[in-house]
Amino acid sequence: MRLSCIKVFLGYTSAMDIENTLREKKIKLTAARVTLLELLAGAPRPLCYEDIKERITMDKATFYRNMITFEEAGLLNAFESHTKMRYYELRLAPHAHFVCRICNGVECLEGIALHLPGYEISNVIVNGVCRRCGERRDQTS
Repeated sequence: MRLSCIKVFLGYTSAMDIENTLREKKIKLTAARVTLLELLAGAPRPLCYEDIKERITMDKATFYRNMITFEEAGLLNAFESHTKMRYYELRLAPHAHFVCRICNGVECLEGIALHLPGYEISNVIVNGVCRRCGERRDQTS
């Protein structure tokens, strides 16, 4: 369901839509940038460099320069987890993220109302123990 929300929100139904968005934002069109946005559009959760480095043909510095360009253009939201990894996702309506302190997994939390009159919310990070790690911990106790 989240993937369809991303596609509907940004209108990304093809590489052509991504290309049009880059042109509208006056961002130079490159194959690497299209690939990055396609990977993020198809992701069920925010991604970090480590999640996608095997699927891209650019070095780490180029990856981060592109992500900064996308952030500045308003295409991405980004946040840092407690492990200092920077995660990226296509910009959607504000929502919270859960970061597990045991497995370091990152999940989007849907259905939590995040509206504060007069404030612009970019990210809300909730840290704790995810269900899987909690169940494993309960089984070993």
